[in-house]
Amino acid sequence: MNHLQKLEDLMTDILLLDSGEFHLGLTRDDVETWDSLATVSIAVGLHETFGHHPTPEEAMTLASIGEIITWLESKGLSFDQASALACD
Repeated sequence: MNHLQKLEDLMTDILLLDSGEFHLGLTRDDVETWDSLATVSIAVGLHETFGHHPTPEEAMTLASIGEIITWLESKGLSFDQASALACD
């Protein structure tokens, strides 16, 4: 399972998304369940899944899938563009 698939599984589980709702352009404003509790769950999930935990300040700025991917890439993880396009 690649990093994008892991992120999709994590976000789908936390945000209670239906199959097909996950996409790279998804933002906090698009998802009713992406509230402050979900933000904490995402931070914990990122640590459990990828081994990197955002600070509280970082967690609050991660307001889209794209921002989460950019943050994870800054930690040294790579997200294959071909895989990313398949999820659009």
